[in-house]
Amino acid sequence: MNKAHGIEVWLVEDDDDVRQTLLQTLQLSGIKARGFIRAELALHSLVPEAPVVVLSDVRMPSMDGLQLLQHLQQFDIDLPVILLTGHGDIPMAVEAMRLGAQDFFEKPFEPEQLLHSLQRAIDKRSLILENRRLRKQLANQKGLPLILGQTPQIEQLRCQIDNIADTSASVLILGETGTGKEMVARSLHQSSGRKGNFVAVNCTALPESIFESEMFGAEPGAYTGINKRRIGKMEHANGGTLFLDEIEGMPLILQAKMLRVLQESVLERLGGNKAINIDVRIVAATKVDLLSASDAGNFRADLYFRLNVVTLTLPPLRERRADIPLLFLHFVDQAKQSYQRNVSAPSDDMIQTLIQKDWLGNVRELRHYAEQYVLGVLPAQDVPSLELSLPQQLLQLEQQLICNAMSNQQGNVALAAEQLGIPRKTLYDKLAKYKA
Repeated sequence: MNKAHGIEVWLVEDDDDVRQTLLQTLQLSGIKARGFIRAELALHSLVPEAPVVVLSDVRMPSMDGLQLLQHLQQFDIDLPVILLTGHGDIPMAVEAMRLGAQDFFEKPFEPEQLLHSLQRAIDKRSLILENRRLRKQLANQKGLPLILGQTPQIEQLRCQIDNIADTSASVLILGETGTGKEMVARSLHQSSGRKGNFVAVNCTALPESIFESEMFGAEPGAYTGINKRRIGKMEHANGGTLFLDEIEGMPLILQAKMLRVLQESVLERLGGNKAINIDVRIVAATKVDLLSASDAGNFRADLYFRLNVVTLTLPPLRERRADIPLLFLHFVDQAKQSYQRNVSAPSDDMIQTLIQKDWLGNVRELRHYAEQYVLGVLPAQDVPSLELSLPQQLLQLEQQLICNAMSNQQGNVALAAEQLGIPRKTLYDKLAKYKA
């Protein structure tokens, strides 16, 4: 059995012998425990965010277990409560479960079963408190809300951004795909005080035939089909920040023109002769070694050194695993708002599994995984079930099967209903239920 994660069991039992015996059983099992002879004493000792689980008898003088449950729910609705009942108290215990008790045991009970239930409650409370802590950290994140994390690598990155944000120095961001290079660029812009636009350009995605006009703009008649002036990305970013993502994809012939603009802070639109003064902070990003690319003749060395005034290196997610819970919870919250879905918090086992994964797609892959979690379309082997009741698991499975059928049939309800073997009206009702 796992240890108690710092969570304490509060045992509320008016029978001295039963209380002492249970306390001894819990302590011998490695669970921290504290006894109370009356429910009022436990309530009086409770503080917000208390790292406790409550185990209470039902039949007690003054305040009984059901009344205690109701008071605890008002104080903290996520505080796990397990009830101990006599044979005649079963209807009351069933009502308590309906009101939010996590479990109940009829006396006499098997100690191992009680210990297992308590351990699940302890794990649940530990996870709830950790999620609350992370949410508070998200709410209190100041200065650079786009860069989340608490590992030394991220703290150092934030410090570096603070040091250079208000300068005009060009910045080269290095990092694997999906590490958040654009988020760093946006954070630099937000912290710079520059009043102009933040403009992002993916150099690999722009065809070479339109690259020059997209970047520098064009005058009417500069090429077939243009009959009015076009403002380019650099001019649109005047007074702000131009983010050149995947800079290694910029065509060589245009690298020379880009270098001239950066050196002279002047550009000319395609087909024009007028020199336009610009004040643009350049932030470039790459996942390759530009110096090696330069040696191979695929990237201009002079442009590399012009861009590489300051280098910021983003660690892959597998090198800052301690940030995964914070990031995942943040992405889950975002997905819940975006898709208007309400899902339970991820289990402790699931969080531990996420921490162990290598995440070759880095933060971007983790964000997509969080969206799949909220939508209920995780791969079957990844669906968390340890903290769900059987009805909840069945509902989640039904939702996943419906989503898979709709995807297989390209959204055709009639074909999806046929695949599932249910009437079309039933499927419409279930789609409305799951907002699918």
